[in-house]
Amino acid sequence: MPSNNRILTILGSTGSIGIQTLQVLESTIENFELGYITANSKIDLLEEQALKLNPYGVAISDEKYYLEFKKKTNFKGKILCGEEGVLEAAAYKENDMVLSALVGFSGVKPTLSAINSSTTVALANKETLVSAGSIITKAAKEKKVQIIAVDSEHSAVLQCLIGESIDSIEKIILTASGGPFWTTPEEEFESLSVEQALEHPNWSMGSKITIDSATMINKGFEVIEAHWLFDLPIDKIEVLIHPQSIVHSLVQFIDGSVKAQLGMPDMRIPISFALSYPKRLNYNFPRLDLTDIGILTFEIPDYFRFPCLKLAYDAIEKGGSATVVLNAANEIAVKAFLEGRISFTDIAQLIDKALNKIKIITQPTLDEIIESDKETRLIVKSLINDKLK
Repeated sequence: MPSNNRILTILGSTGSIGIQTLQVLESTIENFELGYITANSKIDLLEEQALKLNPYGVAISDEKYYLEFKKKTNFKGKILCGEEGVLEAAAYKENDMVLSALVGFSGVKPTLSAINSSTTVALANKETLVSAGSIITKAAKEKKVQIIAVDSEHSAVLQCLIGESIDSIEKIILTASGGPFWTTPEEEFESLSVEQALEHPNWSMGSKITIDSATMINKGFEVIEAHWLFDLPIDKIEVLIHPQSIVHSLVQFIDGSVKAQLGMPDMRIPISFALSYPKRLNYNFPRLDLTDIGILTFEIPDYFRFPCLKLAYDAIEKGGSATVVLNAANEIAVKAFLEGRISFTDIAQLIDKALNKIKIITQPTLDEIIESDKETRLIVKSLINDKLK
């Protein structure tokens, strides 16, 4: 690809983050070109993106949809298939940056592939560090690869730390909206519908992460992610409920000073910062008007009403492969809830059972992480089937 532009590959271009990344690219003054864009099954949207933006190639992880895409597409670039195709896209030698916006555990191996190719990673897939944080961060250090946070909370921490020393941090505070059920009476949780859970009050996100926000397990994931991204012990990472979603995170320093990053709840802002880090570019995103917002409130999380958040902390304390089990059990449970097969409260119960049932490996290898993930999925599926009998 003869070009002086920066080459960006987007893993998961048809998801919420991928779509918003492409919106950012269309309005940027920076010179970017697309290496690969990837999808699992949304091939119509993938083709639309490919024909419009002319990437070097595309990768489709589901073989059935790959064959369908190959049969009908007018795209003339390279077309890769399956997990191996996504790994090849992540390791493309011309990549200057890989933005990982894949959903769930599927992000682990492609992110590692990009790191092993010495490519900067913009990480929007929190499950990668939840499941394989020690392996990912070790590889990044060995390859001297920078991992730039895309999550709004971790982007906020990153912005607050510019010009600061890690040693000066007393604690970081991740904010949580509380999701759609923060004020819902606990006795109503059993009957909450999928439609209700998908109605997030502030953010526009994919269905899986929206459910994770409703159960608040996403905030537990973010605590684990912050631990690995900023090399901080868990006891220096706190969570506060902030329903307005204007303060995205705060950093408290050893002299008592506190920095906070504020902005509208618009994922294009942290995406744009990750793409241009450490500088900022001029975008016409909506501006924050504090006089219009009026009041900013903060509350302590309720671990009894949102047990998934407590389960995430329990998994962190167990260490090792416990967070692999946490993530895999959650993925299967959330999928079953979205399919209407289990109730909202069943999600936490299934995760709890998995954490108590499955053997935890203290220092798992990548192969052991993959096996633990597979074992957890099988066991949770079996628990769901038993429940439905």
